[in-house]
Amino acid sequence: MRPQLPVQLLSVPIAHRALHDVTDGRPENSRAAIRAAIAGGYAIEIDLQLSSDDVPMVFHDYALDRLAEAKGAIRLRSQSELAGIALTGGDGEGIPTLAEVLDLVAGQVPLLIELKDQDGNLGPDIGALEKATAKVLEGYGGVVALMSFNPHSVTALAQYAPDIPRGLVTSSYLAKDWVPVSPAVCDHLRDIPDFDSSESCFISHEVGDLSRQRVQELRSAGVPVLCWTVTSSEIEAESRAWVDNVTFEQYLSPLPG
Repeated sequence: MRPQLPVQLLSVPIAHRALHDVTDGRPENSRAAIRAAIAGGYAIEIDLQLSSDDVPMVFHDYALDRLAEAKGAIRLRSQSELAGIALTGGDGEGIPTLAEVLDLVAGQVPLLIELKDQDGNLGPDIGALEKATAKVLEGYGGVVALMSFNPHSVTALAQYAPDIPRGLVTSSYLAKDWVPVSPAVCDHLRDIPDFDSSESCFISHEVGDLSRQRVQELRSAGVPVLCWTVTSSEIEAESRAWVDNVTFEQYLSPLPG
């Protein structure tokens, strides 16, 4: 029996890449952004990439260039190297590991963790990140759920971390937005055919595509639907008719109560 998404991830708005704002020294996925989200009482979404020595690192992009004071693929750097690379717009802090973030959050707020695709075409060449993530999460007592765009990744998580709720990140999959993912893969994934085979218990869908029939059929069947990424209170108000919770940035989503 697949685990269910915790109610805390349905009731508390989720800060996208934590509560980031570089104008205030809080880069995406940084410790500073995580601390701010905790202080604000928000759930936190973070991203995972893999270091060269197979350590899950809390970082969004495949390349360091946009978000850190270095260039090149994150996958080619060791955890110790990445720890010494400052995040752009921050106070000099390096790239954190998942283990460090778990110690920082320590169950104070819910965590939603996205594993970035390591295949390159959302295919089956995955496993190291999923296995390493499951290992780090062993014994973590806080509310946590895992997700990925890659259904093979979610299927692997069902094997490596069967007791942790898992879901698919889903999209309209317009091929022009997904290069280098092939148009054939986009066409396959668009209608979420792998929800059951991946043993998912929720989806997080692209905010501009929430009325898609398949998305709303899943929701009508009782599947929790989150969305990414809401960037204003006006968009949130429109989205709430279609989803059970929002992932937000660039404004402060209202807390319940």
